[in-house]
This record gives sequence, C-alpha cells and structure tokens, in this order.
Amino acid sequence: MEKKSFGRIEKNARRREGIRLGVTYVLLAVWALVVLFPFYWMVLTSFKSYSAYNSEYVPKFYTLSPTLQNYKDAFTQVPLAGYFLNTLIFTVATTAIMLVVITLAAYAFARLDFRGRSLTFTLFLALMMIPNELVIITNFVTITNWGMRNTFLGLILPSVTSVFYIYLLKENFEQVPDELYKAAKVDGTSDLKYLTRVMIPICRPTIITIVILKVIECWNAYVWPRLITDDQAYFLVSNGIQEIRENGFGRENIPAMMAAVVVISVPLIILFLIFHKKIMAGVSRGGTKG
Repeated sequence: MEKKSFGRIEKNARRREGIRLGVTYVLLAVWALVVLFPFYWMVLTSFKSYSAYNSEYVPKFYTLSPTLQNYKDAFTQVPLAGYFLNTLIFTVATTAIMLVVITLAAYAFARLDFRGRSLTFTLFLALMMIPNELVIITNFVTITNWGMRNTFLGLILPSVTSVFYIYLLKENFEQVPDELYKAAKVDGTSDLKYLTRVMIPICRPTIITIVILKVIECWNAYVWPRLITDDQAYFLVSNGIQEIRENGFGRENIPAMMAAVVVISVPLIILFLIFHKKIMAGVSRGGTKG
C-alpha cells in the first residue's frame, strides 16, 4: 500500500510539473510572438511596393508580390552607405574612448583609497537621477559654444562616459579578492600594470558586455546626432532614416523607410545573436557581489 501511495504521489507530481512546464512554454511562445511581431511587420512592409502598401485599406499580414525596389532606393536616393561609414566611425571612436574612461574611473572607485571616495561615488550615482533632456540641453550649449557643431568631436565627446557602466564595472572589480592586489603591491607592481594584467583579464566578460551595449547604444543614437548636426557629411544612419522620410521619396513612402530600418538593424541583430550569452552573463556577474 505504501508503494502504491508513493507511486501515486510521484505520478501526480510529474503531472503537475508537466502542466507547469506546458503553461510556461505557452506563455513564452505568446510573449515571443508579441516581441517579434513588430520586426516581422517591418520586414514585410519593406518588401511591399509603394502602390500595394497604400492600396491596403485593411493591413495584410502577407504579400503576393514582394519587391526589392525599396532596398535599392534606400541606397540610391540618399547616401545611406556614407551614413553607415559615419556611424561606424562614431561608434568605434566613442566606444574606445569610453572604455578607457570608465575602466580608469571604476578602478579608482574600487581599489584606490582616497579622501571623499564614497561621497564622490554617491554624487556620481546621483547624476543618474537627472533627466537626459536636461543633459542634452547642457551638452548642446557647451558643444555649440566650443564651435564643435557638425564635427565628429562634437558627436563623440558627450558620450565618452557613463555613470551606469562605471557602477557596473566597479561592482565587478570589487569581486576580485583584495589579496591579489596586496600581493601585487608587495611585488612592486604599479596600479596601472595591476589593472591591465590582473583586473581586466579577470573581468573580461563584463567589459565585453559593456562594449556590446555601448555599440548598440551608439548605433541607435538619434536625438543627439539629430540635434548637433545639420551637415549631411556628418549624418548618421538615424539621420538617414529621417532624410528618407522628409526628402527622399515623400512623407508617405513607408516601405522605403522600413527597408532602410531593416538594413540598419541587421548588424545589431547579428551582434546580439552572437554575443547574447556574454551580455547576460556579464550583466548578472557585474550586478552580483560576493
């Protein structure tokens, strides 16, 4: 009797676990459809002709006559390839400079003992409470007064630091045992050598995560490039989409805009698919102490 009762309990437990997993998978599938539908709609619209799109009084979730004309127009009617190059320069330069700045700042807050360290770091964190709109206004006035409008330097300078990334990297640095630092100092190792030889290799996952997130942030930048540049020679891909809307084909050619957005999104999607595990691992590691 006891064996039958135990077997019945185990069977019921397996059934409940199966139901729980089934419900979980169904909810995840529904959520995946909700998340992926905008991207599907964007790609679908990019393959619809201008006339077919505007003749749809009721939106259709398919097209019987796909066309690549929208993609051709995206590169011929506006200099989208040039905007890609500008965006690449902006992204690489901004990410490289920011990485140096936040690494040195995070190391100083995590390892160096100086007067007012805790207060200074608290003030740094308080900066995260300031709305981005106020920062943008201040940056715009500063860059304009310095005569850096319509320059790559004006585009790059306001984005070379991040309080959040400093915090994330500082928390990761603090997970490295103090004994390593003390042993290195006993051997006469400088702080810079200790940072480059010990801290950075150990914390490489978080650093890679920060680099990837910053690349995505720079690639998607819209408000600041739109505000600080009005010279086509310094336009980024975000400016290109707006130019397509305003000057390229008229305000109603949505398929052409969607084609440009698809082209611009592909590099980021590939980057995320390749490094998504490192992003998740780096964020979880950087936010956990112990």
